[in-house]
Amino acid sequence: MTSNYCGILVNVEQRFARTPDGTVWTDGPFPYSFWRRYLEVFDDVRVVARVRDVAQAAPSAQPIVGPGVAVVGLPHYVGALPALTALPTVRRVLKAALTTPSAVILRIPSLIACTLASYLRRAQRPYSVEVVADAYDVFAPGAIDHVLRPVVRRWMTHQQREQCRFAAAAAYVTKSALQQRYPCGGFAVGVSDVQLAEGTFQEPFSTHYSSVQLDDAAFANSAERTPTAAMQRIVTVGSLEHPYKGTDLLIDALATILKRRSNVELVVIGDGRHRPALERQAEQLGVSQSVQFRGHISSVVDVRRELNAASLFVLPSRTEGLPRAMVEAMARGLACIGTAVGGIPELLDSADLVPPGNVAALSEKILLVLSSPARLKQMGDRNLKIAAEYRDEVLRERRLGFYRHVRAMTTKVLCDDIAPSKLSFMQ
Repeated sequence: MTSNYCGILVNVEQRFARTPDGTVWTDGPFPYSFWRRYLEVFDDVRVVARVRDVAQAAPSAQPIVGPGVAVVGLPHYVGALPALTALPTVRRVLKAALTTPSAVILRIPSLIACTLASYLRRAQRPYSVEVVADAYDVFAPGAIDHVLRPVVRRWMTHQQREQCRFAAAAAYVTKSALQQRYPCGGFAVGVSDVQLAEGTFQEPFSTHYSSVQLDDAAFANSAERTPTAAMQRIVTVGSLEHPYKGTDLLIDALATILKRRSNVELVVIGDGRHRPALERQAEQLGVSQSVQFRGHISSVVDVRRELNAASLFVLPSRTEGLPRAMVEAMARGLACIGTAVGGIPELLDSADLVPPGNVAALSEKILLVLSSPARLKQMGDRNLKIAAEYRDEVLRERRLGFYRHVRAMTTKVLCDDIAPSKLSFMQ
């Protein structure tokens, strides 16, 4: 390993699948194309995540691994008790991963990141963070159904605050919301016995960018928008694995809406373990004929076609960082309604927001917007302009600036100046 080498170690909470040939696959948002962005600055990427062995990948799955990208596999635990059972193995794997003198970016909030941060701070080794959500909201009432939720909420919020406080650099998916709650303090402790120039970390490096990648094809022209006047379609996009996205609230709101406006239907794009419960909810409310569960749609073209056919995009999330699905809907010139959580208020006008968990306010807002074609167009036109701020060429420079800072800092402090013996505490 040369003195110019600098790889990057990054954690994610997503769970992946590994086939017998060693290829690691995802049916979600982190394919190989996502990790290639790190390769613009770093020599290689190691992704730390939970991995389960499967006989074959799902038909819609995409590979994560490829030239320069490898996966550090952790046990595929799901839930609190399996996580505790897997903890000794997780610790062993993470210790081994940290013996390589690479840069580290913690994507937080994350239980994996909590263990990594503990080891890194003990070693007085610098790390950076990408703040993608708010632990306080992730574990809010209604978002997670577990007896230990209040305890985990307090602990994870404290951990996220501390991880940002001791981070040498931070990137946020929001422009200001997460920055206010979790400020980056800059690396403030000594790094082994390395002598740094005065003022090296005097000003912490902080920036913001999302993981949304909007190329020219992501933006709709007027000819592609095809909502019908006869049936007004509401669309929502999000995982149904957890109640985060508030799809249950939207189904409740639809039941109210249909009592006053019969020509409304809801299309739900996404899948997960809560889908059967949501389907039962629609049946019990007598609205199942007006709700279409599309499941997971892997084709970007097909998702855009669904957005083009809708009159309104609604995301009644209980918690958010910066919702990728909403930005993509905005790029289609689609009117949007969302809850006032996370980064959503940075995307939408205040008139298009509702309080989280308030079904009455949600149904009234949807009825008000659907009753005014002029307002729908005005909202869509505004959203199209805001979405332009998330074009890949705009965000790419911010990302690269952050990565270059992380690499330069790591090369100075770790890759060049710390001998392998300084990593012996991990072994």
